[in-house]
Parts: sequence; C-alpha cells; structure tokens
Amino acid sequence: MEKSKVWLITGASSGIGLEIARSALAAGHKVVATGRNADKLSQSFGEVADNLLIAKMDVTNLKEIETAVKSVVDKFATIDVLVNNAGSFYAGFFEELSTQQMELQLATSLFGPMNVTRAVLPIMRKNRSGHIISISSTAGLVGYEYCSAYSASKFGLEGWMDSLAPEVAPFGIHTTIVEPGFFRTGLLTPGSTIWAENQVEDYAAKNAELRPFWNSMNGQQGGDPAKLATALIQIASEKEPPKRWLAGADAIETAEQKVAEFQKQINAYRDLSSSLAIE
Repeated sequence: MEKSKVWLITGASSGIGLEIARSALAAGHKVVATGRNADKLSQSFGEVADNLLIAKMDVTNLKEIETAVKSVVDKFATIDVLVNNAGSFYAGFFEELSTQQMELQLATSLFGPMNVTRAVLPIMRKNRSGHIISISSTAGLVGYEYCSAYSASKFGLEGWMDSLAPEVAPFGIHTTIVEPGFFRTGLLTPGSTIWAENQVEDYAAKNAELRPFWNSMNGQQGGDPAKLATALIQIASEKEPPKRWLAGADAIETAEQKVAEFQKQINAYRDLSSSLAIE
C-alpha cells in the first residue's frame, strides 16, 4: 500500500476539488482543503479530522497563500502533492468581455496556480520529491466561441506547466496537466459563470443562440467528478505519473480531432515551411 502523502488542494469546497479531497482522504492521505470561503469549506467536509486541515486561501492573495502554506507545514510538516484546481469562467465573445474581466480570469486560472506553486516549490525541492497537478480543460487544447478568456488562461496554464516540468524534474518533482471534458460540476451554474459585461450589436444574434446552449449544459454534463477524482488518486500513486492526462471519453475525442487537424495543417504547408533556411 502507498504511504500516506500530504495533499494541498485549491478550490476544494465543491466540484472536482471537493471530490479529489474526499478521494484522497478515503485513500488514507492527509488533505489540506483550501478555498476563498472557509465557512463553505467547513460545510462541505463536516467534522474536522486529524488528517484534514481546512484553510482559507484565495489563490490571488499572496498573503493568504503564505499563511496557508505555513499552517500546512506547522500541522503536517510537508506538502507532497499540490492540486491547482481553483478556477472561474468568464463567458462571452472576446470583444464583449472587458479588459478587467480578462484580467480577473487570468488572475484566478493562470496566475493563481503560479502563485501557489511558487509558494510550495521550496518545500518540494528541499524534499527532492513532489507532484504538481494542474487542472486544465479541453479548452486548453482547443478554442471555442464564448471561451476566449477561459481558453487564454488554460492555454497559458499548459504552456507554463510544460515549461515547468523539465525545470523541476532534477529535484524529483513530477508535473501532470489534467484535461477534463465536460464534468458535472458547478462551473456552469449561475453563481459561477460570469457573463461578458459589454454588448456589441453584431454579436446579438449569436448571443441569442449560444447563451441558452451554455445555460442548458448546466447539470447535463456527462462526466462524473467522483470518478475523475478516484482515477487521479491512482495516477498520483504511479512512480512515473503522466505529464498530461485526458479525463473523459469526450476529452480523448477532442484531443484526437486536434491532433488530426494539426497534422493536416502541417502537411498542407510542409514544403513552404521547410523552405525558409538560409542558403
């Protein structure tokens, strides 16, 4: 049986983060469940246990991150697995999303994981071991209408994680990007989806078509967050965990379509692309 590890999970009060925390606890690990609302976290987990620490932590607040990480070290002495899960969804056409909305999306879903990882890495480097898991999305592979802000944050997350991997590997630290398809979480609920605050008349007709679609997807997603969490605990126990893991049959289908389209575009301009060397 795998020895107990200390898991730090962001955005753990609901959805995928909550299920990962529950699965880690069930597997015998110690869990630090963090989120912006400590009361909501407490309600989600119920009774406090010796192997559970609940910590208020907004991933955009450096002081709260520092305080939370210190409290983890004080209670459990170390951090073995970091799950960057906290996120948000600013939905709408790029022109209708304000500059502030774009910045808020990036602050939570891109700079947030960077902030927490920067705080945790010194501990993992000292241990010469660790595993950084960042929850991305198929929107980190493919861009969709209404997802310009969200995809920008997830594409950025994946580029950062890809670059981080070889930097931390010499210290025995693994990295994994998780790319879920549609899972039945609270991301598309009215309280979690923030719509573009501006209106451009040219997009009115398409808005009338797309917004009802996104609203209708809430509660109808096919993926089970509990099953994703159980699978992730298994992946984290592997000696050589994957650098990238697709979660869901729909995620595999999306990735295969992306690969096929990319290969098609490579082949279409192969000769021109190959003719640019200095002679």
